Amino acid sequence: MNKEKLFSEFPAISTQEWMEAIEKDLKGADFNRKLVWKTDEGFNVNPFYRAEDTENLELTAIEPGEFPYIRGNRTENNDWEIRQDFRLDDIAACNALAAQAAEKGAESVGVCTRNVENLAQLEQLLENIDLTHTGIHLLCSRSYEKTLQLLTEYLDKHHIKPEQVYGSIDFDPLNYALLHGDYYQSLEANIDETVRIFGQYAGRLPKFRLLSINAATLHNAGATNAVELGMALNWALEYFSRLTDKGLSIDEIAPRTTLVLGIGSDYFMSIAKIRAARLLWAHLIDGFKPRQEESKTVFLHAVVSSWNKSIYDPYVNLLRSATETMSAAIGGADSIHVSDFSEAFRPSDDFSARIARNQQILLKEESFFNRIIDPAAGSYYIENLTANLADAAWKNFLSTEEKGGFAAGFESGTLQEEIEKCAAKRNEDVAKRKIVLTGVNQFPNLNEKEADQVKLSPDQPAPEGKYKALRPYRGAQAFEELRLQTEAYAARSGKRPKVFLLTCGNLAMRKARSGFATNFFGCLGYEIVDNAGFENGSEGAKAALESKADITVLCSSDEEYAGLAAEACPVLKGKTHIVYAGAAAEEEPFRALGVECFIHVRSNVLETLRHFQQTLLQ
Repeated sequence: MNKEKLFSEFPAISTQEWMEAIEKDLKGADFNRKLVWKTDEGFNVNPFYRAEDTENLELTAIEPGEFPYIRGNRTENNDWEIRQDFRLDDIAACNALAAQAAEKGAESVGVCTRNVENLAQLEQLLENIDLTHTGIHLLCSRSYEKTLQLLTEYLDKHHIKPEQVYGSIDFDPLNYALLHGDYYQSLEANIDETVRIFGQYAGRLPKFRLLSINAATLHNAGATNAVELGMALNWALEYFSRLTDKGLSIDEIAPRTTLVLGIGSDYFMSIAKIRAARLLWAHLIDGFKPRQEESKTVFLHAVVSSWNKSIYDPYVNLLRSATETMSAAIGGADSIHVSDFSEAFRPSDDFSARIARNQQILLKEESFFNRIIDPAAGSYYIENLTANLADAAWKNFLSTEEKGGFAAGFESGTLQEEIEKCAAKRNEDVAKRKIVLTGVNQFPNLNEKEADQVKLSPDQPAPEGKYKALRPYRGAQAFEELRLQTEAYAARSGKRPKVFLLTCGNLAMRKARSGFATNFFGCLGYEIVDNAGFENGSEGAKAALESKADITVLCSSDEEYAGLAAEACPVLKGKTHIVYAGAAAEEEPFRALGVECFIHVRSNVLETLRHFQQTLLQ
């Protein structure tokens, strides 16, 4: 075998030489300020990594299938379960989609059992789904004990051996409490219920996972990856400690538990998140001294984020979920659910469900993501991300435990406050476009109308219970609400507010700033009137008034703004809202001429747009 190293003709370059070249290119700018970025999780990410950056990471020597399973639970492939969940209350509609999914490539399906009260209804829900070939996940039950009893009756009636059936129930009392602000019984009663479920059904349904930790709720309420992972461990510890105190062993509980994580748009961080989750879970379970090594492996179900999905430009959701599915697969998730691209504004239908399902099938059948174990292994960047994220999550875990643990944090409200703090930071970043939601807060489709497409009720505020509830939401909502207001206004009045771009002077600068202003006010769905450019401000101002513009945006270069404003503002003042596209060195002289606001890359876009909505949509 030829063992000659690739690229041996290239000389080795030291880190110091790289740094010298970078600092030369920076021309005196600070390396750390320009190129090192700090994650929301609290650690720094360098612009490049080298082999030496992994020398102290002992976990890089771990093989797949070895404790602490950072490289996955499997040793032969990277296969995962293609899962598709349908949470429709209508039994017939839910069955129709689930049965079709099972026929067209889904390896397991989730069905809503909220309205299933008897065996006949369960039979209707499971009609044409072969439980010996397709996994079944029971969702949203009002009584999980009753649902499991009905499932065993169904298997008996249809002569299906229980050991041929695999799947889960989403039984998760703490998740219910987070979403509703109270336990549906009490924590102690819920733990007793869990003990009964394991006692009655662990043997009768040997391949069914009977407990869930739905940490994706934290993700969709705005939590960072570190907070989601750390609190997921607290969540698991709360269950496992209480259940082992009741007499169950960790070997009975852990293998029958599903950990659900939300997967967001941060591609590499999401890969690291799944790897870090396996690592942390293994160490947590190891502390319970299990008898079986496999008890330390987590069954990790990944769901694509709902936080970053949008009503406007909805096909962009397909691109978002595509990268999220890739992250989940590369990270080594055990099962993946891809939500419909239109989930935010209408129920599932044949088309949206098929597209969501095919995203996973494509990654398996055409891209072969299921054939390579831990393809991220050895990546200097991802290995460092994994280690840093695991460290940040563990610190969050310890902090929550020092305050009394998950249940105590929920009941005191400190847990919710920490997540709300994360959400507030993310909301600010969306408002200032540090987080870009394409089609919503940046690069909007100016002529798009979506109000008629919205078939679902608007998201409701968190319910008021004994304790503070979490409110999962979408980051795009605040911008979408403003644009839906514009559509409603246009339906009433027959017109949209009009923005006139008064372009003058330097061609490159006026085009750049008119493009910026178009994206800025386009987020509201306003009518944008662009122009080829005017000879002077007076000419442009006259054209703006003739157009009956509600807003006139001055678009020029920094050096020419003073002259443009002096010519245009006296004509425009009091007849249209005057906006300056750019950051003026001194605002006061322009405000004296009638300029109302300044829009630039540091603007709080959402705050500015709300001001104009309140002003114009009266």
